[in-house]
Amino acid sequence: QVQLVESGGGLVQAGGSLRLSCAAAGRTFGEYTMGWFRQAPGKERDLVAAISWSGGLTYHADSVKGRFTISRDNAKNTVYLQMSSLEPEDTAVYYCAASYFNGSPRDSSQYAYWGQGTQVTVSS
Repeated sequence: QVQLVESGGGLVQAGGSLRLSCAAAGRTFGEYTMGWFRQAPGKERDLVAAISWSGGLTYHADSVKGRFTISRDNAKNTVYLQMSSLEPEDTAVYYCAASYFNGSPRDSSQYAYWGQGTQVTVSS
């Protein structure tokens, strides 16, 4: 089992940057595929990016490709989402999640553990 706590959200102007962090408590962090999801009001929770246990395989949704980068540091039990060139459409609650599935699981049902979420608001 793993407990996840996100941080780094906030209010930023369009074109700005933020880095989200997700700290994990648990001895087996390095065994999980990690993902970042986001959910805007009235919309579904969608996968933004995912990273394999080793960090060797990453996935980024088309909407964020070239602007966001997922990374992880297994020694620090932390996964990151570096967000640049932010747009008002990126406004959402961002969730960190852990999955037992290898590769880049895309569906939220494939993730067993979730953080509480952190709000990102991008003003125009």
